Amino acid sequence: MPAVSIIVPVRNEAKFIGATLRSLLAQDFPPGEFEVLVADGGSTDETASIVRGMQVEFPNVRLFFNPKRISSAARNIAIRHMAGHFAVIVDGHCHIPDRQYLRNIVDAFESTGADTLGRPQPLDAPNPTAFQRAVAVARASRLGHNPESDIFSDEAKFVPPQSTAIAYRREVFHRVGLFDERFDACEDVEFNHRVHAAGLTCYFCPKLKIVYHPRGSWKGLFIQLGRYGSGRARLALKQFESLTLPALVPPLWVLWLVLAPILCVVVPEIGWLYLGLLALYATVIGAGSLWLGRNLPLGVRWRVPLVFVGIHFGFAWGFWREVGRRAKLRV
Repeated sequence: MPAVSIIVPVRNEAKFIGATLRSLLAQDFPPGEFEVLVADGGSTDETASIVRGMQVEFPNVRLFFNPKRISSAARNIAIRHMAGHFAVIVDGHCHIPDRQYLRNIVDAFESTGADTLGRPQPLDAPNPTAFQRAVAVARASRLGHNPESDIFSDEAKFVPPQSTAIAYRREVFHRVGLFDERFDACEDVEFNHRVHAAGLTCYFCPKLKIVYHPRGSWKGLFIQLGRYGSGRARLALKQFESLTLPALVPPLWVLWLVLAPILCVVVPEIGWLYLGLLALYATVIGAGSLWLGRNLPLGVRWRVPLVFVGIHFGFAWGFWREVGRRAKLRV
Protein backbone atom coordinates (compact mmCIF):
# COMPACT_ATOMS: atom_id res chain seq x y z
CA MET A 1 0.00 0.00 0.00
CA PRO A 2 1.42 3.46 -0.91
CA ALA A 3 2.44 5.70 1.97
CA VAL A 4 1.49 8.94 0.20
CA SER A 5 -1.30 9.79 -2.23
CA ILE A 6 -0.67 13.01 -4.16
CA ILE A 7 -3.95 14.63 -5.26
CA VAL A 8 -3.68 16.90 -8.31
CA PRO A 9 -6.90 18.73 -9.34
CA VAL A 10 -6.50 20.18 -12.86
CA ARG A 11 -8.32 21.88 -15.67
CA ASN A 12 -6.53 23.42 -18.64
CA GLU A 13 -3.05 23.19 -17.10
CA ALA A 14 -1.20 22.05 -20.23
CA LYS A 15 1.38 24.80 -19.79
CA PHE A 16 2.51 23.52 -16.39
CA ILE A 17 1.21 19.99 -15.69
CA GLY A 18 4.12 18.16 -17.34
CA ALA A 19 6.75 19.95 -15.26
CA THR A 20 4.67 19.64 -12.09
CA LEU A 21 4.23 15.89 -12.49
CA ARG A 22 7.88 15.33 -13.35
CA SER A 23 8.97 17.21 -10.22
CA LEU A 24 6.74 14.86 -8.23
CA LEU A 25 7.78 11.71 -10.04
CA ALA A 26 11.47 12.57 -9.63
CA GLN A 27 11.18 12.40 -5.85
CA ASP A 28 13.79 10.54 -3.84
CA PHE A 29 11.10 8.12 -2.68
CA PRO A 30 10.33 4.53 -3.73
CA PRO A 31 7.87 4.62 -6.69
CA GLY A 32 5.79 1.87 -5.11
CA GLU A 33 5.36 3.99 -1.97
CA PHE A 34 3.44 6.86 -3.58
CA GLU A 35 0.76 7.46 -6.18
CA VAL A 36 -0.23 10.53 -8.18
CA LEU A 37 -3.99 10.93 -8.63
CA VAL A 38 -4.84 13.50 -11.30
CA ALA A 39 -8.51 14.53 -11.52
CA ASP A 40 -9.15 16.44 -14.75
CA GLY A 41 -12.18 18.70 -15.03
CA GLY A 42 -12.77 18.29 -18.75
CA SER A 43 -9.75 20.22 -19.99
CA THR A 44 -10.09 21.70 -23.47
CA ASP A 45 -6.33 21.87 -23.94
CA GLU A 46 -3.73 19.08 -23.93
CA THR A 47 -3.72 18.51 -20.16
CA ALA A 48 -5.30 15.05 -20.23
CA SER A 49 -3.15 13.94 -23.18
CA ILE A 50 0.02 14.96 -21.35
CA VAL A 51 -1.04 12.99 -18.27
CA ARG A 52 -1.91 9.92 -20.37
CA GLY A 53 1.50 10.11 -22.00
CA MET A 54 3.17 10.13 -18.59
CA GLN A 55 1.12 7.11 -17.48
CA VAL A 56 2.98 5.03 -20.08
CA GLU A 57 6.26 5.84 -18.34
CA PHE A 58 5.03 5.98 -14.75
CA PRO A 59 2.52 3.32 -13.62
CA ASN A 60 1.87 5.12 -10.33
CA VAL A 61 0.12 7.99 -12.18
CA ARG A 62 -3.67 7.62 -12.31
CA LEU A 63 -6.06 9.84 -14.27
CA PHE A 64 -9.72 10.42 -13.39
CA PHE A 65 -12.43 12.44 -15.13
CA ASN A 66 -14.11 15.14 -13.04
CA PRO A 67 -17.52 15.87 -14.63
CA LYS A 68 -18.26 18.73 -12.21
CA ARG A 69 -15.05 20.47 -13.34
CA ILE A 70 -14.44 22.28 -10.02
CA SER A 71 -11.54 21.64 -7.64
CA SER A 72 -13.64 20.50 -4.67
CA ALA A 73 -15.15 17.68 -6.75
CA ALA A 74 -11.72 16.77 -8.14
CA ARG A 75 -10.30 16.43 -4.63
CA ASN A 76 -13.17 14.20 -3.58
CA ILE A 77 -12.79 11.90 -6.59
CA ALA A 78 -9.13 11.41 -5.76
CA ILE A 79 -9.80 10.89 -2.04
CA ARG A 80 -12.34 8.17 -2.82
CA HIS A 81 -9.70 6.33 -4.87
CA MET A 82 -6.63 7.00 -2.71
CA ALA A 83 -4.72 4.07 -1.27
CA GLY A 84 -2.15 5.97 0.79
CA HIS A 85 -1.93 6.58 4.53
CA PHE A 86 -1.42 10.30 3.86
CA ALA A 87 -2.89 12.63 1.24
CA VAL A 88 -1.29 15.86 0.00
CA ILE A 89 -2.89 18.38 -2.35
CA VAL A 90 -0.68 19.72 -5.15
CA ASP A 91 -2.16 22.02 -7.80
CA GLY A 92 -1.29 21.51 -11.45
CA HIS A 93 0.67 24.77 -11.76
CA CYS A 94 3.19 24.26 -8.96
CA HIS A 95 6.93 23.73 -8.79
CA ILE A 96 8.30 21.35 -6.14
CA PRO A 97 11.89 22.47 -5.48
CA ASP A 98 12.93 19.65 -3.12
CA ARG A 99 13.41 15.98 -4.14
CA GLN A 100 12.91 15.07 -0.46
CA TYR A 101 9.39 16.50 -0.44
CA LEU A 102 7.55 13.20 0.09
CA ARG A 103 10.05 12.01 2.69
CA ASN A 104 9.57 15.30 4.52
CA ILE A 105 5.79 14.77 4.56
CA VAL A 106 6.08 11.31 6.10
CA ASP A 107 8.74 12.45 8.59
CA ALA A 108 6.65 15.45 9.68
CA PHE A 109 3.56 13.32 10.27
CA GLU A 110 5.52 10.70 12.21
CA SER A 111 7.64 13.08 14.30
CA THR A 112 4.88 15.51 15.29
CA GLY A 113 1.82 13.27 15.47
CA ALA A 114 -0.15 16.04 13.75
CA ASP A 115 -3.40 15.25 11.96
CA THR A 116 -2.66 17.68 9.14
CA LEU A 117 0.31 19.61 7.77
CA GLY A 118 0.69 23.13 6.40
CA ARG A 119 3.36 24.50 4.07
CA PRO A 120 4.76 27.76 2.68
CA GLN A 121 3.34 28.60 -0.75
CA PRO A 122 5.37 31.53 -2.16
CA LEU A 123 4.77 32.85 -5.67
CA ASP A 124 8.41 32.89 -6.79
CA ALA A 125 8.26 30.41 -9.66
CA PRO A 126 11.21 30.22 -12.09
CA ASN A 127 11.55 32.77 -14.94
CA PRO A 128 8.73 35.16 -13.96
CA THR A 129 7.66 38.17 -16.02
CA ALA A 130 7.83 41.67 -14.52
CA PHE A 131 4.12 41.49 -13.71
CA GLN A 132 4.48 38.09 -12.05
CA ARG A 133 7.35 39.41 -9.91
CA ALA A 134 5.12 42.29 -8.83
CA VAL A 135 2.35 39.83 -7.92
CA ALA A 136 4.79 37.72 -5.89
CA VAL A 137 6.04 40.75 -3.96
CA ALA A 138 2.57 42.14 -3.29
CA ARG A 139 0.97 38.85 -2.30
CA ALA A 140 3.75 38.08 0.19
CA SER A 141 3.15 41.38 2.02
CA ARG A 142 0.60 42.13 4.73
CA LEU A 143 -1.18 44.45 2.31
CA GLY A 144 -1.59 41.67 -0.22
CA HIS A 145 -2.82 38.64 1.71
CA ASN A 146 -4.73 37.75 4.85
CA PRO A 147 -2.33 38.46 7.75
CA GLU A 148 -3.94 35.58 9.68
CA SER A 149 -2.56 33.08 7.14
CA ASP A 150 0.81 31.40 7.64
CA ILE A 151 1.43 30.44 4.01
CA PHE A 152 4.30 32.92 3.69
CA SER A 153 5.87 31.99 7.04
CA ASP A 154 9.14 30.09 7.48
CA GLU A 155 8.70 29.03 11.13
CA ALA A 156 7.99 25.41 12.06
CA LYS A 157 5.15 25.33 14.58
CA PHE A 158 1.63 24.12 15.31
CA VAL A 159 -0.91 26.51 13.74
CA PRO A 160 -4.66 26.76 13.18
CA PRO A 161 -5.44 24.70 10.06
CA GLN A 162 -8.01 26.99 8.43
CA SER A 163 -5.81 28.76 5.87
CA THR A 164 -2.87 26.41 5.99
CA ALA A 165 -3.54 22.65 6.00
CA ILE A 166 -2.81 20.86 2.72
CA ALA A 167 -1.77 17.33 3.80
CA TYR A 168 -3.96 14.98 5.80
CA ARG A 169 -3.91 11.63 7.49
CA ARG A 170 -6.40 9.31 5.85
CA GLU A 171 -8.41 9.21 9.08
CA VAL A 172 -9.17 12.94 8.82
CA PHE A 173 -11.58 12.31 5.94
CA HIS A 174 -13.37 9.63 7.94
CA ARG A 175 -13.67 12.10 10.80
CA VAL A 176 -14.87 15.27 9.04
CA GLY A 177 -16.05 14.06 5.63
CA LEU A 178 -15.04 15.28 2.17
CA PHE A 179 -14.77 18.72 0.55
CA ASP A 180 -18.03 20.64 0.10
CA GLU A 181 -18.80 20.54 -3.62
CA ARG A 182 -20.95 23.66 -3.39
CA PHE A 183 -17.65 25.55 -3.26
CA ASP A 184 -15.67 26.29 -6.42
CA ALA A 185 -13.16 28.41 -4.46
CA CYS A 186 -12.03 28.41 -0.83
CA GLU A 187 -13.10 24.77 -0.58
CA ASP A 188 -9.86 24.15 1.32
CA VAL A 189 -10.61 26.87 3.87
CA GLU A 190 -14.14 25.52 4.40
CA PHE A 191 -12.82 21.98 4.85
CA ASN A 192 -10.10 23.14 7.23
CA HIS A 193 -12.65 24.99 9.34
CA ARG A 194 -14.31 21.61 9.92
CA VAL A 195 -10.89 20.12 10.71
CA HIS A 196 -10.39 22.82 13.34
CA ALA A 197 -13.90 22.37 14.75
CA ALA A 198 -13.19 18.66 15.17
CA GLY A 199 -10.21 19.49 17.37
CA LEU A 200 -7.62 18.14 14.92
CA THR A 201 -4.11 19.57 14.79
CA CYS A 202 -2.01 21.16 12.06
CA TYR A 203 1.78 21.41 12.00
CA PHE A 204 3.34 24.02 9.72
CA CYS A 205 6.45 22.57 8.10
CA PRO A 206 8.73 24.92 6.09
CA LYS A 207 10.39 21.90 4.44
CA LEU A 208 7.15 21.28 2.54
CA LYS A 209 7.42 24.51 0.57
CA ILE A 210 6.10 24.46 -2.98
CA VAL A 211 6.18 27.35 -5.42
CA TYR A 212 3.17 28.64 -7.33
CA HIS A 213 3.18 30.40 -10.68
CA PRO A 214 1.55 33.86 -10.25
CA ARG A 215 -1.13 35.03 -12.66
CA GLY A 216 0.40 36.56 -15.76
CA SER A 217 -1.99 39.49 -16.29
CA TRP A 218 -3.98 42.02 -14.28
CA LYS A 219 -7.24 40.57 -15.60
CA GLY A 220 -6.21 37.06 -14.59
CA LEU A 221 -5.26 38.29 -11.11
CA PHE A 222 -8.55 40.18 -10.73
CA ILE A 223 -10.57 37.08 -11.71
CA GLN A 224 -8.53 34.87 -9.38
CA LEU A 225 -9.10 37.16 -6.42
CA GLY A 226 -12.75 37.47 -7.40
CA ARG A 227 -13.07 33.71 -7.01
CA TYR A 228 -11.39 33.92 -3.60
CA GLY A 229 -13.77 36.69 -2.54
CA SER A 230 -16.77 34.72 -3.74
CA GLY A 231 -15.59 31.67 -1.83
CA ARG A 232 -15.07 33.62 1.39
CA ALA A 233 -18.55 35.11 1.13
CA ARG A 234 -20.05 31.66 0.57
CA LEU A 235 -18.09 30.34 3.55
CA ALA A 236 -19.31 33.21 5.74
CA LEU A 237 -22.91 32.47 4.77
CA LYS A 238 -22.39 28.83 5.76
CA GLN A 239 -20.20 29.41 8.83
CA PHE A 240 -20.56 32.99 10.02
CA GLU A 241 -17.81 32.58 12.62
CA SER A 242 -15.32 32.15 9.76
CA LEU A 243 -15.74 35.81 8.76
CA THR A 244 -12.74 37.74 10.08
CA LEU A 245 -11.95 41.45 10.00
CA PRO A 246 -9.08 41.11 7.46
CA ALA A 247 -11.45 39.35 5.07
CA LEU A 248 -14.02 42.12 5.51
CA VAL A 249 -11.71 45.08 4.92
CA PRO A 250 -11.61 44.99 1.07
CA PRO A 251 -15.40 44.49 0.64
CA LEU A 252 -16.20 47.26 3.15
CA TRP A 253 -13.69 49.60 1.54
CA VAL A 254 -15.18 49.16 -1.92
CA LEU A 255 -18.70 49.48 -0.52
CA TRP A 256 -17.67 52.82 1.02
CA LEU A 257 -16.22 54.02 -2.29
CA VAL A 258 -19.53 53.26 -4.00
CA LEU A 259 -21.94 54.59 -1.34
CA ALA A 260 -20.08 57.66 -0.05
CA PRO A 261 -20.58 59.80 -3.19
CA ILE A 262 -24.33 59.09 -2.93
CA LEU A 263 -24.37 60.04 0.74
CA CYS A 264 -22.58 63.28 -0.10
CA VAL A 265 -25.76 64.50 -1.74
CA VAL A 266 -27.51 64.36 1.63
CA VAL A 267 -24.55 65.16 3.88
CA PRO A 268 -21.98 67.24 1.93
CA GLU A 269 -19.43 67.00 4.74
CA ILE A 270 -19.00 63.31 3.97
CA GLY A 271 -17.22 64.40 0.80
CA TRP A 272 -14.19 65.53 2.79
CA LEU A 273 -14.07 62.22 4.66
CA TYR A 274 -14.40 60.40 1.34
CA LEU A 275 -11.51 62.31 -0.23
CA GLY A 276 -9.40 61.97 2.91
CA LEU A 277 -9.80 58.21 3.07
CA LEU A 278 -9.16 57.89 -0.65
CA ALA A 279 -5.94 59.88 -0.22
CA LEU A 280 -4.98 57.71 2.76
CA TYR A 281 -5.51 54.52 0.72
CA ALA A 282 -3.42 55.88 -2.15
CA THR A 283 -0.68 56.93 0.30
CA VAL A 284 -0.57 53.54 2.04
CA ILE A 285 -0.52 51.64 -1.26
CA GLY A 286 2.04 54.01 -2.74
CA ALA A 287 4.36 53.96 0.27
CA GLY A 288 4.03 50.18 0.63
CA SER A 289 4.80 49.69 -3.05
CA LEU A 290 7.86 51.93 -2.89
CA TRP A 291 9.20 50.04 0.10
CA LEU A 292 8.53 46.58 -1.33
CA GLY A 293 9.98 47.52 -4.71
CA ARG A 294 12.99 49.44 -3.45
CA ASN A 295 15.48 46.83 -4.71
CA LEU A 296 13.53 45.73 -7.78
CA PRO A 297 13.78 46.86 -11.42
CA LEU A 298 11.64 49.82 -12.43
CA GLY A 299 9.47 47.58 -14.63
CA VAL A 300 8.46 45.62 -11.54
CA ARG A 301 8.16 48.58 -9.15
CA TRP A 302 5.55 50.53 -11.08
CA ARG A 303 3.38 47.42 -11.40
CA VAL A 304 3.18 46.73 -7.65
CA PRO A 305 0.48 49.36 -6.83
CA LEU A 306 -1.60 48.13 -9.78
CA VAL A 307 -1.34 44.62 -8.38
CA PHE A 308 -2.56 45.80 -4.96
CA VAL A 309 -5.59 47.42 -6.58
CA GLY A 310 -6.32 44.20 -8.46
CA ILE A 311 -6.06 42.15 -5.26
CA HIS A 312 -8.29 44.39 -3.15
CA PHE A 313 -10.93 45.25 -5.73
CA GLY A 314 -10.99 41.75 -7.24
CA PHE A 315 -11.63 40.18 -3.84
CA ALA A 316 -14.32 42.76 -3.01
CA TRP A 317 -16.02 42.29 -6.40
CA GLY A 318 -16.21 38.53 -5.89
CA PHE A 319 -17.43 38.92 -2.29
CA TRP A 320 -20.31 41.27 -3.11
CA ARG A 321 -21.21 39.37 -6.27
CA GLU A 322 -21.72 36.23 -4.20
CA VAL A 323 -23.69 38.10 -1.52
CA GLY A 324 -25.92 39.59 -4.23
CA ARG A 325 -26.40 36.23 -5.89
CA ARG A 326 -27.41 34.60 -2.62
CA ALA A 327 -29.78 37.45 -1.77
CA LYS A 328 -31.41 37.12 -5.19
CA LEU A 329 -31.93 33.38 -4.68
CA ARG A 330 -33.75 34.05 -1.41
CA VAL A 331 -36.16 36.57 -2.89
